[in-house]
Amino acid sequence: MTKILNADLHCHSVVSDGTLTPEDLAARAKANGVELWSLTDHDEIGGQARALAAAKALGMRYLTGVEISVTFIGHTVHIVGLGFDAENEALAQGLRDTRGGRKQRAMEMSDDLARVGILGAYEGALPFVGNPELISRTHFARFLVESGVCKETNEVFRKYLTEGKPGYVPHRWATLKDAITWITQAGGMAVIAHPARYKFTPNEEYALFTEFKALGGQGVEVVTGSHSAAEYVTYGHTAREFGLAASRGSDFHSPAESHTELGTLPLLNKELTPVWELLGSRIQ
Repeated sequence: MTKILNADLHCHSVVSDGTLTPEDLAARAKANGVELWSLTDHDEIGGQARALAAAKALGMRYLTGVEISVTFIGHTVHIVGLGFDAENEALAQGLRDTRGGRKQRAMEMSDDLARVGILGAYEGALPFVGNPELISRTHFARFLVESGVCKETNEVFRKYLTEGKPGYVPHRWATLKDAITWITQAGGMAVIAHPARYKFTPNEEYALFTEFKALGGQGVEVVTGSHSAAEYVTYGHTAREFGLAASRGSDFHSPAESHTELGTLPLLNKELTPVWELLGSRIQ
């Protein structure tokens, strides 16, 4: 197989909280020189068949993908799954169970926003939702921008929907063990997504990586849209420390909202082992 450099293994479509279809994402990735692509919608693999077909039509290689929300020591952490069997029923059922609590959480978020004078947020968020099972903070943020409460989604997350702010409602997701088990038993690889985003102490972060590795996790996102250049270096060291492969992904959601375009991130450091080198037989 030709050596792959430009891989983008983290992005979202209308199937979860992105604004583009799987087909439009594939075209955007191809236009930016992506050689290997993965659609990683939140807790949902319903877009995989469309993404694979679109990638093949454009001559891009493809890995199945998903981003699973888990709760770890009171924090929400995201685990990306790559290269799994998208027809695996245990994985599909686990994701259905994880999605199940989102509507109730959304109703509680709406009630909390109403307490500070923002009325009808649940109904206002619904037009932005492609899949009602996956209503999320991002959909509420888009409503708050459209209704003039905030100018942009970044402002929303500074003022609302985050811990200690109006509209924040924690949710109990899957466990770390659940997510890694679903992914690995479906033949895939579990990857810690954008680790710099989590508000862990150094000891808590060490515990996350230690448990992740012990449970069968194999990769970590090193170069990703929310990491700084310094954090590329930091998590490159972390990958080597824990014997993990390195992943690269923009976490692209929308042309209007995402600061990092598909396929435009720096390449991985040559000293790191790319996740796709361990997933060669799973690349389609």
